[in-house]
Amino acid sequence: MRALDIKLFRDLRRLWTQVLAISLVVAGGVATLLMAVGSYRSLEETRAAYYERYFFADVFATVRRAPKSVLSQIALIPGVAAVEGRIAKLALLDIPGYSAPATGQFVSLPESGTASLNRLYMRLGNMPESGRTDQVLVNESFAKAHRLSPGSRFSAVLNGRKRELTIVGVALSPEFIYAVGPGDLMPDDSRFGIIWMPEKALSGAYDLEGAFSSVAVKLMRNAQEREVMLRIDALLERYGGRAAYGRKDQTSHAWLDHELDMLGNMSRTLPPIFLLVSAYLVNLTLGRLVALEREQIGLLKAVGYRSRQVIAHYLKFVTVIVAIGVVIGSVAGTLLGATITQLFGDFFHFPFLVFDKSADLYVLAAALSLLTATLGAVRSLIEVARMPPAVAMQPPTPRRFRKLLPAGWGRGVLPQSTRIMIRNVASHPIRAAFTMLGISLSTAILIVSLFTRDTMEQLVEVIYFQADRQDATVSFVERRPLETVMQVARMPGVLAAEPRREVPARIRNGSIERRITVNAYPESPDLSRVIDVNLRPVALPETGIALSSMLAKILGVGVGESVEIDILEGERRTVALPVTALVEDYFGIRGMTSIASLARIMREAPSISAVNVSLDPIWQQQFFDAIKLTPAIGALALQRRSLETFRQVIALLITTMAGIYTVLAACIACGVVYNGARVSLSERARELASLRVLGFTQQEVFRILLLELAVLTLAAQPLGWVLGFGLAAIMQANLAGEIMRVRLVVADQTYLLASGIVLAAAIASAAVIRARVNRLDLVAVLKTRD
Repeated sequence: MRALDIKLFRDLRRLWTQVLAISLVVAGGVATLLMAVGSYRSLEETRAAYYERYFFADVFATVRRAPKSVLSQIALIPGVAAVEGRIAKLALLDIPGYSAPATGQFVSLPESGTASLNRLYMRLGNMPESGRTDQVLVNESFAKAHRLSPGSRFSAVLNGRKRELTIVGVALSPEFIYAVGPGDLMPDDSRFGIIWMPEKALSGAYDLEGAFSSVAVKLMRNAQEREVMLRIDALLERYGGRAAYGRKDQTSHAWLDHELDMLGNMSRTLPPIFLLVSAYLVNLTLGRLVALEREQIGLLKAVGYRSRQVIAHYLKFVTVIVAIGVVIGSVAGTLLGATITQLFGDFFHFPFLVFDKSADLYVLAAALSLLTATLGAVRSLIEVARMPPAVAMQPPTPRRFRKLLPAGWGRGVLPQSTRIMIRNVASHPIRAAFTMLGISLSTAILIVSLFTRDTMEQLVEVIYFQADRQDATVSFVERRPLETVMQVARMPGVLAAEPRREVPARIRNGSIERRITVNAYPESPDLSRVIDVNLRPVALPETGIALSSMLAKILGVGVGESVEIDILEGERRTVALPVTALVEDYFGIRGMTSIASLARIMREAPSISAVNVSLDPIWQQQFFDAIKLTPAIGALALQRRSLETFRQVIALLITTMAGIYTVLAACIACGVVYNGARVSLSERARELASLRVLGFTQQEVFRILLLELAVLTLAAQPLGWVLGFGLAAIMQANLAGEIMRVRLVVADQTYLLASGIVLAAAIASAAVIRARVNRLDLVAVLKTRD
């Protein structure tokens, strides 16, 4: 073994705790990169494979009732590869043993048994038998929520008639990966299910023989999606068709896209911070190692070693540290990535998962780690190259101490150990600043890992307690006259009722266009309030429209400016409306106006599509029973149940992700604090040993060292809070999308918790350092040359 390799082995053994601490920080960066990018790639490939194998459509449209002959005309549109007409209707379900009414999205199955688009993955059972009108398939999550299996029975109100149905199979569909019911924000598997029923049975129930109410279209590879949608709109307009929309606006795909974007943004934000901190630690440790081995470097050069050989030796030292970190990080990142992928896979109900373990990702993680660590070592390596042998073998020039404080400052007021600590920090301002920066980054990473909990709590407060304060939302199968709200108000247990209308629309400003829903409420709603960007209730305008702040940002409009709106229902008019207010909206993008204003825009009598109600909990079951007996009602959303589901989802996804990042950030905090303290002890070992000889006790010597660590750690916290808030702002901006966004909220408890973790790391490091101070060999240390 070459002499330099033996020296490398001895250095690694001597500095193993510092090497391990830096390696753990490198491992944190590698693990976050592999976890975030690996799970993102796995879910992306799983989605692509699922869509391709089960022929997920590209364009969708709904219509009141259109003859099947129109399907052949759609098939002739240039760019259309396949078209599937079906019947899709909402209906109330009565599940045995479940008191609240559930909602079912009924979708017809073709008589041939196999759909050309949006094919089903059969998890259990069989397809309905030919000619049977009572057999159905249900989606897997709904079946699990109610412990339903082939042979189970439930009833549904189809077009006003109650039907007993038998489950013969459990299936999954690429069209309903994210199945959310009307009025809900998150999937509630117990209250919303997908029911597939033979076309003959469903068309008979809704009087749609020879007709369809929904169409799905598959496009050719080079098709112009917008052109195809315009042509479909033209064909379906006379049959009450709503505007066609692409995958971007399909609920399931849009939510899945949002979650994948969130994972992708995390993979681009957090790993660079971990790698930056590891570079700092390499710089700190290698710089001290080179300073301590100054004489050995000079001796090596004097006996014939070239500078590049000595530099290569220290590069090997860095490479070994990185290699240990890459191995640990690869193992941890692979396991965490698989866990996150499985977590998201279960949440979205994929029938299979494609785990991505591409070698390029591991190579990229290793290369980035080595690059950043090498950059951290550059200053020390340059110093090694410039060090002449004769100069290196001489003692270093004594440091020049400048009088920074008045003579006798603090004497009689501050203990001797405190004045020594202050003098030492003041004598090395750059080193102290870098140590504080490293500790600040640790605090900042913890804050950015923990702030999602605060933003989600703020979102819950605004959505569920300030804006949507109703207990339930009753949705109708078809729009109803405004007077219907009085009928709902007379139902058992209803304390207050407010109407609501939803109309699909396209909103446009110049060339920027989005498909939205225009929501109409009473001018001053009390149950479902509209909140502005300052969280104050907004009175809806008699004319004009209020926009989600995100929508206004996308369109580039402000209050007072006009937007063009295509109403996609009724007479399908195009109108220009002034923007009257910007609304704080965390889910989706929409426009809001009063019911009277919407009726004038649509040139029709005021009507409603849903009613928000406040309920007396004592009468809840009677209210449920009345809902089940009302054929016109298609869905019921329960606000309290929606909040419980939201918290479960947050606990499952956000909290898990934040927990993983917090543990990794805590490793960084330990690495930074311990390395800083260890280097400080190494640099001052001779000084501390001298103090012991002069009569200082072990406790007093340790106090000098501890005070410096404590002062730097505490002084670093305010900067860490500022950096953490800045990183949280970057993360919040990256995570904001058209589907969901959050406000930047960092609670005081988060700052305290982050600082508490760093202080705990500092205390643990102090305990280790104390053991080393107690074992200090005074004779051996004093023999070393300063």
